Amino acid sequence: MQSYPKVAVVILNWNGRKHLEHFLPFLQQSTYPNMSLIVADNGSTDDSVSFLEMNYPDIEILRSPVNEGYAKGYNTALQKVSAEYCVLLNSDVEVTPGWIEPVIELMESDKFIAACQPKILMWAERNRFEYAGAAGGYIDRYGYPFCRGRIFDYCEHDNGQYNDNVEIFWASGCAFFVRTRVFHEMGGFDPFFFAHQEEIDLCWRMQLSNYKIFVCPKSLVYHVGGGTLPKGNTLKVYLNFRNNLIMLYKNYYRGERLWKIPYRLLLDLVSALKNVFIGQETYVRAVIKAHWGFFGWWLRHRKQGLFPKKKMHKPDTIYPGNIVWKHFIQGKKTYSEMNASKK
Repeated sequence: MQSYPKVAVVILNWNGRKHLEHFLPFLQQSTYPNMSLIVADNGSTDDSVSFLEMNYPDIEILRSPVNEGYAKGYNTALQKVSAEYCVLLNSDVEVTPGWIEPVIELMESDKFIAACQPKILMWAERNRFEYAGAAGGYIDRYGYPFCRGRIFDYCEHDNGQYNDNVEIFWASGCAFFVRTRVFHEMGGFDPFFFAHQEEIDLCWRMQLSNYKIFVCPKSLVYHVGGGTLPKGNTLKVYLNFRNNLIMLYKNYYRGERLWKIPYRLLLDLVSALKNVFIGQETYVRAVIKAHWGFFGWWLRHRKQGLFPKKKMHKPDTIYPGNIVWKHFIQGKKTYSEMNASKK
C-alpha cells in the first residue's frame, strides 16, 4: 500500500475574502489523499474569518491579531503546523486537480530537495507565464531575479518549452512547497523582509547548506498576482529594492560584497533616473528610500558576524552573466535566449 506523506496547504490571508470565495472550491478538488487545509489569517479587517467559519467549517483557521507580513506571518503559522511538507499558497491561486502529487513524488525521490514550485501561468491569460515564478526562478551574478519564462516584465507564452523538472535558484512564494523540517532548520523567512524576496533569500540559504531547489511543471497553477500590493505600488518598489540589497549582503561572501553591492546601488540609481524621464517620480523616491532602508539595516547588523566572510561554493543555479545588459542592451527577451549565451 502506497504511503502518502502529510501535506499541509497553508494560505496566508489578509483581507482576501473575495479570493477565498473564488479559489477555495478549486483547492477542495485536490486529489492528494493526505492533505490538510489551513488558513492563517494575518489580522484581516474584512469578513474573511466569518466567511470561512460559515462556509468552510472543516478548514483550520490560525489567527494573528496583526498583519505580520508574508515573512513573519508564515513563520508564526508554520510553528503551529504538523506535516512533513507545507505548501505556502497565495489566496489568489487557482490550483488544478493532481497539482500536489508530482511535486511530492519528486521531492520524495531526493531528500536534498528542500523546496519546489509548480509551473505558474497567468490566471487571466492562461497560456502565458506569470510574473511571480513562471517555470522556475534564478538570479544573475549581480542579484537580479528572473525566471524561466519571465525576464523583467516580459512574460513568454507557454508552448511546453519548459516542461522538464530542473534545479532552479528560487521557488516562487505564491505556491511554495517546502520540507517543514528544513524550513525550521533554516530559521524560516527573514521577518525583517516583511514581504517580497524573502523566498529567494531562504532558497539561497538552503543552497548554501547543500540543499536543492526544483521546479516541477507537471504541477500547474494559475496566479492572479498583485492581489496585496499591485505592480508599481511604491511600498512594493521599496520592499523589492531594499530586500534585494539585504539579501545580497547576507549571502555574498565578504570579497563579493565589497564591490557588487556598490555596483548594484549604482545600477539601481540608473534605473530610478530612467523613470524620471517617464514621469514616475514616486518610483525614484521609493528606490532612494530603499537604499536608506538598506543602510539602516546594515548599521544595525554589520557587527553580528552572521554573514559569509570567506569565499563559499556558489550555487550552480546562479546565472553567470548580466541580465540587465542581455535584456536591455542586447535585446534578449526569453530565458532560452539568455541561457544560450551564459556570459
